[in-house]
Amino acid sequence: MSEVHAVLIDVLGTLVELESPGPALREEIERRTGIDVGEERAAQAFGAEIGYYLAHHMEGRDMPAVEALRDRCAEEIRRSLGLDELDHATARAAMLAALRFRAFPDAPPLLQLLRARGTRLVAASNWDASLPEGLERTGLAPYLDGAVSSAVVGAAKPDPAVFRAALALAGCEPADAFHVGDSPRGDVDGARAAGIRVALLDRHGVLPDPPEGVPKISSLDEVASVIWPA
Repeated sequence: MSEVHAVLIDVLGTLVELESPGPALREEIERRTGIDVGEERAAQAFGAEIGYYLAHHMEGRDMPAVEALRDRCAEEIRRSLGLDELDHATARAAMLAALRFRAFPDAPPLLQLLRARGTRLVAASNWDASLPEGLERTGLAPYLDGAVSSAVVGAAKPDPAVFRAALALAGCEPADAFHVGDSPRGDVDGARAAGIRVALLDRHGVLPDPPEGVPKISSLDEVASVIWPA
């Protein structure tokens, strides 16, 4: 078995989590307008935004396109809430302020450990071109050698093109890399299609068992022992 020189790692659900956006949107709208839209309406509005984003995130191939996509997402929130008092600029600002990503507690220790071993680290995620910006806000960017997003590549996981782009950034071959992610299809199937060994992260113990030979882990604390067994 080849030595692992690079670790590719998924972002949302693996390195970072999104704080519940409904309550945050409710808070931000009330702070900006004085109107309390209520928990249910705020949750529905952000649900509409997320649905629109997931359907269109591949359009965010560069930052001007991301800004245009954010404009359209903000309009989904306005449409869902139906508030005459909520103008576009306010809805957009509230939406962006409610998108609060934070690193999982086990993410920095893993990245620090891997960096100490001289391992190249590349984030590979289904995301728009703002992925580096998002990683900066969570404090994880300094640990990474780079980030590859599906919108910039022009293909979404499980398409192996995302993994090939990450390998190119890491400067290594598939046999010398390892991937970690929380999606059986996007991460496990995608990495295997690219010829990369992979571990499935199941933080909540709800995912089906992966194919034989693919370890399932419950925490990033287990990654090093999977890659380098004692």
